[in-house]
Amino acid sequence: MLIGIVGKTNVGKSTFFSAATLLPVEIANRPFTTIKPNRGIAAIRSPCVCREMGVKDEVCTNGVRFTPVELIDVAGLVPGAHQGRGLGNKFLDDLRQADVFIHVVDASGSTDPEGRLIGPGTFNPLDDVKFLEYEMNEWIAGIVSKDWERWAKQLELKAIESTSAIAERLSGLGFDKRSVEQAMVKNMLVTKKLSVWSMEDIRSFSTDLRRIGKPSVIAANKADIPASEPLIQDMRRHLDEPVIPVISEAELALKRAVQKGLIIYRPGDRTFQTADQKVTPALQGPLEKLAQLLKKHGGTGVQDALEAAVFKSYGGIIVYPVEDTSKFTDKNGRVLPDAFILRKGSKPKDLARKVHSELAERFAYAIDARTKQRLSAQYELKDGDIIKIVAG
Repeated sequence: MLIGIVGKTNVGKSTFFSAATLLPVEIANRPFTTIKPNRGIAAIRSPCVCREMGVKDEVCTNGVRFTPVELIDVAGLVPGAHQGRGLGNKFLDDLRQADVFIHVVDASGSTDPEGRLIGPGTFNPLDDVKFLEYEMNEWIAGIVSKDWERWAKQLELKAIESTSAIAERLSGLGFDKRSVEQAMVKNMLVTKKLSVWSMEDIRSFSTDLRRIGKPSVIAANKADIPASEPLIQDMRRHLDEPVIPVISEAELALKRAVQKGLIIYRPGDRTFQTADQKVTPALQGPLEKLAQLLKKHGGTGVQDALEAAVFKSYGGIIVYPVEDTSKFTDKNGRVLPDAFILRKGSKPKDLARKVHSELAERFAYAIDARTKQRLSAQYELKDGDIIKIVAG
């Protein structure tokens, strides 16, 4: 799946991206440091099913599975982006295929709407959330409304079913039919003729379509700055999205220390161990500060934000495809080598499509490896399912 890292300019998006992926990107304290999108791979944690099934795989670590996800870090947004201001058109176009967003905000309130540095606590990051959502809603509404009346009348003349037609019209934005249908139901538009939809209907539909089809998590960055705490609480009171306190710079420092062999640390851990033989007296002070920061804040929050995006906002589940339902292996004899993230409500054919498009085309049925029972095509996959796909 693809996670979009979004936010206004100069709030630490690229630091968050680099901390999650360990890819080197330009990080600077100025607006529009990122112009071309950065893409990289991170991983989310989940309990592996190997212990439950009494098998040993070569993928998980101490019963914890790290499943890869792709991240895209795009240029920062400024007010008026949906009208092309700043890098708005490019920013929004880069996010078409994202499944879920992590919205990085400066929780300390030390950057103004244009991304310029100001005193901590001067700006309310809640306004950043509202402004970004408005820009995205207007962007989607602009695409939906383009040539709407003529298009809608043509559909009605041909008696084409409206939900499927809208889903096809918006497929380039990564919205599926289920999201379109839910947004139409919420706005009581299912039975309303498309040709009489007002601009208000289109805007309301677009807003809910974005919330349903591309949900988000708020990564409240710079959470270690004292001014952040009351502003984070204010966001939690006013927002439906999960708000995760994040210290991206600390996570990046920890990952780099791991690279140099200085410490033992897994993403998301609340503590780390030092490799005593490599830690010089000059490094003991900085590492001690990192240890105290982890203890005070319960971690850096970067991994928590990734997992909140996948499991809470997106509604992700982990499913394991296998070839042998007795040994839980693939065709090469590897035990539980793969794990895929799917959305709740996904069917066996959706898993087949994740494995390979040809397997989905030849899909015949699926087998539950736990019960050895054949599953119907309408079976809703559950978190931790181990599934064999049988092709015709």
